[in-house]
Formats: sequence, C-alpha cells, structure tokens
Amino acid sequence: MNIEKDKVVSIDYTLTNDHGEVLDSSSGREPLAYLHGNGGLIPGLEKELDGKVKGDKLVAIIAPDQAYGIRSEELIQDIPLENFQDTSEVKVGAQFQVQNEHEVRIATVTAVGEKNATVDLNHPLADETLHFDVEVMDIREASKEELEHGHVHGAGGHHH
Repeated sequence: MNIEKDKVVSIDYTLTNDHGEVLDSSSGREPLAYLHGNGGLIPGLEKELDGKVKGDKLVAIIAPDQAYGIRSEELIQDIPLENFQDTSEVKVGAQFQVQNEHEVRIATVTAVGEKNATVDLNHPLADETLHFDVEVMDIREASKEELEHGHVHGAGGHHH
C-alpha cells in the first residue's frame, strides 16, 4: 500500500535543525499516526511522504515556507497586561496558546513592561529549515469516523 490522501500513516521520526540539534523525536514513544493529506503534518513533509511504502526511510529537508513559515514582524505585538488573566504568569519566555477563528498559535512573551507585554506569535520554529529523518512504520485504510473527523482516533494519534 502506498501513502496517499486519506490513508493512516505511522512514522518514526527525528526532527533536527540546521545545527543538528534534535527538536522533536518519536524515539522511545509510539510512532506518530496521522491521516495523510488532511493537514496533520507540515506541507513539505506530506509531499515527501507521498507514494512511499511501509519500510521506506527518508531524510526530508524542508524549507521554512513548507514548514512553519517565515518570521513576520507583524506577529510581534504589545498586549496590555490587563488582558491577561494571571499577570504573575507573564514572564519572558512564557508560552501560551492564542486562538483566533483560523488557527491556534503559540505566543511567546519576549518582554514585559509596566503596562504591556510584548508577545511573539510567530511559531517557535518559524524561519527554521527542518531536517526530518523518517521511517514509514505502517500504512492502513482510515476508518469512516477518521475520514469524517479528518484525524486519527485511538492509539498513537495525537495533535501537534
């Protein structure tokens, strides 16, 4: 069976940056299971995995525009401290999720002043070229439920 849209694919992977630092890995955990072609992985990695079969190994080097995007200065914003529920949590380096109608972003606090906090809504891996070392562990048909929901259910399925 080949990897194609709406197949459930399980991969073992290690993600490193240009400096060879490991950013994420499934090593020591369950393989990552995802529904191919439904936005579960970054676009560049899905492209690389298209058509692969169980047992295939690949190294995918993915440019920022096919990964988590290019850093944008517009995504660095000052937010009044009164907008935070608990200002004691607002420290440089603190991260929290911000949801708008389209997506959930991770915001990182980069500065805290008397009245405002500066937050960076760029993805922590924006501007990074990502190196994925991947092994295809399994490919299966998706269940009707999984197709309806657009993501994997059960063991090994989790959200990124």
